Amino acid sequence: MKIWITGASGMLAQDLSALALQAGHLVWGSDREVDITDRSQVAAFLREHPAEWIINCAAYTAVDKAESDEALAFAINASGPENLALEAAACKAKLIQISTDYVLNGQGPNPLQEGAPLNPQNAYGRTKAKGELRVQAYLPDHWIVRTAWLYGIHGANFVKTMLRLMSEKDKVGVVEDQWGTPTWTVDLAKALLTIVSNGTQPGIYHFTNEGCINWCDFAREIQRQGLALGLLTKKVPIDGLPSSAYPTPAKRPAWSVLDKAHIRSAFGVAVPDWKDSLAAYLQLEVKARA
Repeated sequence: MKIWITGASGMLAQDLSALALQAGHLVWGSDREVDITDRSQVAAFLREHPAEWIINCAAYTAVDKAESDEALAFAINASGPENLALEAAACKAKLIQISTDYVLNGQGPNPLQEGAPLNPQNAYGRTKAKGELRVQAYLPDHWIVRTAWLYGIHGANFVKTMLRLMSEKDKVGVVEDQWGTPTWTVDLAKALLTIVSNGTQPGIYHFTNEGCINWCDFAREIQRQGLALGLLTKKVPIDGLPSSAYPTPAKRPAWSVLDKAHIRSAFGVAVPDWKDSLAAYLQLEVKARA
């Protein structure tokens, strides 16, 4: 397949590009040199690079900053996907739009299903929800894949931050009233390529790793595995804190556990347990530090 991956310097896109190349796909990556908020630039890129698939990993992801800069977030998260959808329709390409749990209301206690009503609680979520709607409106051959709590070897993320803080500080405080599922970018990339290989059943899908955890207990597991692998040399107390102890401009969802039954049944996608994927990721951290 000929695949165009936008946001190519990002954490997910780098793993996706590597796996796609390994699988024998022809891959074009672009980042800021192709402004997806400018439809003419999207059209020009597709004329020179006749992609069969577009995977849109480009996004404005500064959740708190979006509260005061919603116009830019809207341009990247809503107008950008609209342009990709319109030009994909014009050249008969297929589009995978990466979306987020933040488009939903973040209320438990059951895993959130794809058909749950859109009800974003912050500016970032609003712009991503509008992106979903525009893709659906302009392109029949679309796949919207919502995910959450991403981490990977190629970018800043919660796992790396915790490893650093646990090395530097005598104790760490982490929110314990927000629940979800950590997601390794490699696992998400594999799921996306499974969709590409299948090429059927357009629609909305959820993918994270399996399981349910809060941020504080996630940090404790990072510490447990990090100590076992020698990534950490000391054990520090990790205190669970309420979200109210960390006021932020953007409201975070208290519940981000996504139901994965649909992507499993449609494509036979494997959904590894989050602890197993964390272990595989930390092995890469060990190699990176060797």
